[in-house]
Amino acid sequence: FDIGILNLLFDVRFLGALAAAVFAFATIVTLGLPLLERDTLGRRLASVSERREELRARHHATLDTKRGGLRSDPVGSAKMMKKIVERFYLAKLVSSEDSADKLARAGMRGQTPVFVFMFFRFVMPFVLFAAALIYLFLVTHFHWSDTTKIGAAVAAALAGFYLPDLFVYNAIAHRQESIMRAFPDALDLLLICVESGMSVETAFAKVSAEIGSTSVELAEEFALTTAELSYLPERRQAFDNLAKRCGHPGVKAVSTALNQSERYGTPMGQTLRVCAQENREGRIADAEKKAASLPAKLTVPMILFFLPVLFVVILGPAVMKVMHMM
Repeated sequence: FDIGILNLLFDVRFLGALAAAVFAFATIVTLGLPLLERDTLGRRLASVSERREELRARHHATLDTKRGGLRSDPVGSAKMMKKIVERFYLAKLVSSEDSADKLARAGMRGQTPVFVFMFFRFVMPFVLFAAALIYLFLVTHFHWSDTTKIGAAVAAALAGFYLPDLFVYNAIAHRQESIMRAFPDALDLLLICVESGMSVETAFAKVSAEIGSTSVELAEEFALTTAELSYLPERRQAFDNLAKRCGHPGVKAVSTALNQSERYGTPMGQTLRVCAQENREGRIADAEKKAASLPAKLTVPMILFFLPVLFVVILGPAVMKVMHMM
């Protein structure tokens, strides 16, 4: 048996067949493994793409539910306002370059708020002018000349032109106050999510779901940022859009830091840690500033309400005694 095995090992035909089989197997493995790896990579990329589309559809649906579709056509009275604006070409007359940006910072996105803003900016001067004329000439009887009354009506019309801007500025101020009230806590949550191993998109999505009980506006902005991170070609654009929509220096500083971290490859967790520390210190500084301004603010109420009562308590008995003696 051993002699047969030795003869087989030294057989030229057997060795040639064995070498051919080894070379054929090696060729099959060499050509087949890349195909298998490519197929696996394709499946992984397809899975990631499906997940991205799912997140984008989910956040778009959330935003549409909260604020209405960003590109939805106006309906009802808004549709009528749009027709009037387009009919009389009011866009060039009453709109400004940053009208859409201001409305976006106020939380009013899409084309419908722009048309409504331009409509009221055009109509309010005429409404206040007519109301002022009716009030001055028919309702009241001021001893003013007709020229003075017309001048007052013109002043009311001028105020009506800037009244929509005042409304938008107040909405922006309230929205920024709500955002910055919850922004340091949101940064802490982002830091925890990123350091736990989550990606930036998942971290923004998680924080947007958790921070909604504190600030609906900030949750909305984070949800929109998550959607933009999923389909924009560069993350820098999503962070810049976040800073542009919020319009606050604190959010802009965080956006710039995230862009630098994305560009130079520094750890995202370290960047968020520094930004969270700065925002916490800024919130403490604001609280100390408000506390330091309380004595000056309390001076006028004390003069108006406390001192008269104090004078009555101190001088009242003496005055009553003098009146009794007289």
